[in-house]
Amino acid sequence: MCSLLGILATGCAQQTPPAPSARPAPTPTVPSATPPRTHAIDTLPAGQPIPPSPAQDPLTTERVEQLLNATLACIHREYPHTPTHRLESAVDVLPPSELHPAFYGCVSWHSSIQGHWLLTRLARLFPELDSAAAAREALFESLSVNNLALEVDNLAKPTQQGFEQPYGLAWLLQLDLELAEWAAEGDAFADQLSGNLEGVVTLATQHLKRSLLALSHPVRSGTHSQTAFALSLYWDWALAFDQQQHLELIRREAWRFYGEDEQCPLHYEPSGRDFLSPCLAEADLMRRVLDPLAYRRWLAAFLPQLASADDELSVAGTGAEPAGQPARFNRLNLSRAWMLEGIGSALDADDARLAALYRAVARHRRAGLQSIIDPSTTGGHGLGSFATYLLTQRGIRETIEP
Repeated sequence: MCSLLGILATGCAQQTPPAPSARPAPTPTVPSATPPRTHAIDTLPAGQPIPPSPAQDPLTTERVEQLLNATLACIHREYPHTPTHRLESAVDVLPPSELHPAFYGCVSWHSSIQGHWLLTRLARLFPELDSAAAAREALFESLSVNNLALEVDNLAKPTQQGFEQPYGLAWLLQLDLELAEWAAEGDAFADQLSGNLEGVVTLATQHLKRSLLALSHPVRSGTHSQTAFALSLYWDWALAFDQQQHLELIRREAWRFYGEDEQCPLHYEPSGRDFLSPCLAEADLMRRVLDPLAYRRWLAAFLPQLASADDELSVAGTGAEPAGQPARFNRLNLSRAWMLEGIGSALDADDARLAALYRAVARHRRAGLQSIIDPSTTGGHGLGSFATYLLTQRGIRETIEP
């Protein structure tokens, strides 16, 4: 088997090259009507709308290296590991690397998916860095045809149809989107890996669709089971690939779940295990699926206290985090920051609520990014992927429908 360096140097193939995908390429980003603003990253795809949020803590080369290296340290580290695979018999009692040969590192399957997404996103945006080359090597090792065929086999088992739903499967769609967009830029390496991933993604979308239709009510938790956050990631994937059936499904179900919601109790947040805000995640989803006028009407009823967001939302502290739940409140601060940014991106530039909203963004952003110190939590518990999602504004560019 030839190495990644062999492929780049000689054109040899890892295995038989995958057939060209029948999927449409990601839809080019529609330029925002908002005037462009200065951003810390000048390598983002052209036309990405940038909200007028505080330019705190830019994504410097030093920080990119830190995020990449912390994730590289765990991406193929098998233990410690928290299994989520259902065991039906002794046959299923295998080491993580045998059960899930593509996604076994970084403590759990979903954290491994987030780690692979981080490596893909930052290697794509910062290809000149030494750690970006190491990221490509790691991706090449993980996302092989054989490894992903075994992941398909696992997801296809009737007993595993609830596996990693909805959180892990939603992040898998983000990995697919990132690779596909990278491939659309002409990168042959990303094109091969995107093709390798297609079978797993097909099953993931089938499982997500089935579970979504089975819900009588949304899950309003602040953890992995939350419906709104997963639907946001699912929507962004479907929008990029112009998957109209998926978009219509998500829009319809989002309105069924949340269309009549009012007076979300921000002052109840957070609960002791939250790393996602139930209120803000819902508002961040609805700005995707509603037209601007309908969204502003809905938001006024749902979060009437948004004009005082900087007072309503205190930065989540870390001193009271439960034992064995590292970095949850740090991730909450980061996800609150990007969700507030997303909400702000859907408002008019002269909206009176923006000042308070972006003060809250700045405080949560600062607190979350200051926590990225320990590599064991940065990579292994998804903290790095949350920081990368915020700093590269991954969830902002999908706000405008083609």
